[in-house]
Amino acid sequence: MPYLFTSESVSEGHPDKVADQISDALIDNFLAYDTTSKVACETLVTTGQVVLAGEVKSEAYLDVQDIAREVIRKIGYTKSEYMFEANSCGILSAIHEQSPDINQGVVRQSPEEQGAGDQGMMFGYATRETENYMPLALDLAHKLLIELAALRRENKDIKYLRPDAKSQVTIEYSDDNKPVRIDTIVISTQHDDFDKDQQMLDKIKQDMINILIPRVKAQLKPELQGLFTDKITYHINPTGKFVIGGPHGDTGLTGRKIIVDTYGGKGAHGGGAFSGKDPSKVDRSAAYATRHIAKNLVAAGVCDEVLVQVSYAIGVAKPCGVFVDTYGTAKVKLNDGEIARQVEQVFDLRPYAIEQRLKLRNPIYAETAAYGHMGRESKVITKTFNAGKKSEKKVEVELFTWEKLDYVEKVKQAFGL
Repeated sequence: MPYLFTSESVSEGHPDKVADQISDALIDNFLAYDTTSKVACETLVTTGQVVLAGEVKSEAYLDVQDIAREVIRKIGYTKSEYMFEANSCGILSAIHEQSPDINQGVVRQSPEEQGAGDQGMMFGYATRETENYMPLALDLAHKLLIELAALRRENKDIKYLRPDAKSQVTIEYSDDNKPVRIDTIVISTQHDDFDKDQQMLDKIKQDMINILIPRVKAQLKPELQGLFTDKITYHINPTGKFVIGGPHGDTGLTGRKIIVDTYGGKGAHGGGAFSGKDPSKVDRSAAYATRHIAKNLVAAGVCDEVLVQVSYAIGVAKPCGVFVDTYGTAKVKLNDGEIARQVEQVFDLRPYAIEQRLKLRNPIYAETAAYGHMGRESKVITKTFNAGKKSEKKVEVELFTWEKLDYVEKVKQAFGL
């Protein structure tokens, strides 16, 4: 029987994402000046206020207020009527030194034996459903908001947009788990105030359907464009008005959008957030590692869909266990337990090995903090820190290394493909 599946996304101006981006900007700045930095940084944003808290062990000294303001400015909170503005918001820092009790569990005389920064389980997922091996509903939800932000910055075709927004996509699947059509699209976008609310709502709805949707469709392959039919139910700003938004409309906290950050509800999630954590925290590094494994398994032809779990004990390098679920799509004559044992032979899942393999001790995290950590493009860029100051530093980094298909041949060899 056909069924419906839904995923959501939130924009870079959503208050929780503002918090994530500030936390990850701090991570990047610490790592740019001291690659051994150990950081766990939480951010709270509300009306006119930013609160920074967390634990740090680093040789770097940062102007955390300046970093936070630059992030807020880049997102687009630059007008006083937003009630949260880059130049005027108050910023309180309560960042202090990392507990030596935690540090002694992570740091080892031999780097290879570096212990996990915490206990827990992490999941990676991949599917053939899209070119980037991501679930389709989430991929479309992200694309809608990325394009909406582009329209906002262009300020040409649509001139009333403000930074906060959310999207949601519901897809109808056939009995054999193939997407048939898009059933529902929900878009809530913050906007400038209007004199006549109903006229405003009508205009926003028409602009989303006639300007935003065609721009997103144009990015897709023909078979996915065909999912956009005239039977889609649209809910555009269903509350009727969305002028008050961002941190003024809703307090934001780091780590509250973990499903948006990963797979939109497909697969599974271990519960640990990513943003604000350096790669010694396996919540982050092992989630990237399992995504890397899952994507390479599917790309190599081991299966069409896969969930990979790894778990750790704090201070211990060797994982407690590796679990694989191919959802009955395996193309090899092995059961899922046997596939998991092969995975352990191909991929070293000790925390230090993950950091080295995926180059995680580089300042690569600000780019992950909006529109998902998975399914993104791996590329090399040059980032500048403290531009125009005596401490200015340029760093060449490779982003989203966990999205590379660099282990496909090794996987094929291990599985006899």
